[in-house]
Amino acid sequence: MRNHSIYNFQKLMKDLYYNRDSKRGIDKCLLWLQSEQGELIDAYMEGHTGKMEEEVADILAWLCSVCNLLGIDLETAAWKKYPQNCPKCMSNPCNCENLN
Repeated sequence: MRNHSIYNFQKLMKDLYYNRDSKRGIDKCLLWLQSEQGELIDAYMEGHTGKMEEEVADILAWLCSVCNLLGIDLETAAWKKYPQNCPKCMSNPCNCENLN
């Protein structure tokens, strides 16, 4: 059985693209990540669900690439920041009165 975790996806992105991403550099990888976010917004504005699905996958892939270059374990970082509750009010669901 295949383990579909963020950790394993990040490892796959490293296996596939780390050499290319290293040559490209962090600055350009961050620009690609930003570009994919713009493409998601465009797909959303057009109401194109299939395209939105593709773009969120691209965003995750580029985020994993950036994390690989920075030496960050994305899955660990995410669970550390969001350990089953809101990091501000510590509730689940969030009870923060501010919608910032």
